[in-house]
Amino acid sequence: MGLAIGVDIGGTKVAAGVVDADGRILARVRRDTPAHDPEGVEDVIAECIGELTTDHEVEAAGLGAAGFVDAARSTVLFAPNLAWRNEPLRAAVEQRTGLPVVVENDANAAAWGETRFGAGHGQPNTVTVTVGTGLGGGLVLGGQLIRGAFGAAAEVGHMNLVPEGRPCGCGNLGCWEQYASGRALVTEARQRATASPKEARLLLELAEGQAGSITGPMVTMGAVAGDPVALQSFAAVGAWLGRGLADLAAILDPRTLIIGGGVSEAGELLVGPARETFEAQLTARGHRPTATVRVAQLGQDAGLIGAADLART
Repeated sequence: MGLAIGVDIGGTKVAAGVVDADGRILARVRRDTPAHDPEGVEDVIAECIGELTTDHEVEAAGLGAAGFVDAARSTVLFAPNLAWRNEPLRAAVEQRTGLPVVVENDANAAAWGETRFGAGHGQPNTVTVTVGTGLGGGLVLGGQLIRGAFGAAAEVGHMNLVPEGRPCGCGNLGCWEQYASGRALVTEARQRATASPKEARLLLELAEGQAGSITGPMVTMGAVAGDPVALQSFAAVGAWLGRGLADLAAILDPRTLIIGGGVSEAGELLVGPARETFEAQLTARGHRPTATVRVAQLGQDAGLIGAADLART
């Protein structure tokens, strides 16, 4: 198999790279995303691909987009952080570049990348959960990416874990991502720091004394430094993450559960409590094999690598 280009399209940046058949990135470029200009985003994608094809002969391009992608892997039906609504992205980029193009949801692309080349390498049955600002997911079962009848499978962040719970941006209440995400981590830390400022001394120092100014990176820094409230916040979010993983394992029975996304960079601060709760909540625990819970290995490159590989399949 030859080279392919993977493009990771986010609300603030477009990252693209030439990827070989072993998942190695040979060259990369990055541009800012003109998020409110649909045609402008497509122009940026085409520019990135054009620059990379100057020095590399590639056979196809895979685009990972944060949003709902149709079953034909062609049209972005809805992208919450971009101005795409029923956008024929594949046709637009193929016309601009002359390359065959595949469009995929970004979390699906990341899940495929981790399964093929990262934490799930060699395992045909994986569930990947991306813990970022929100909570995304991707399913690989029997060696196949599971997309569903309409291309919208694996929106795991919107499983209802708490009836009538916290309001979610999707319009429902009590979605998993309201309790297990970067946003949830910040919410926990701010609430706990407000209630127990003495325990949150280190964390509040980072936030210049204002609980409302606490950010996710501050919670990580505070936890590494031993701040009790920061550690409690990670424990709470990790426990919610583990609860949802146990539900997914009961339904899908994967061999490997992969935790990715920006918040996963905190490592065992998040994954430790998640693994502990997962094992305690797993149905028929002690009487069935238990999936391995792993931290993603490819970092921010997972979606780019996965999209490129999907373009070849």
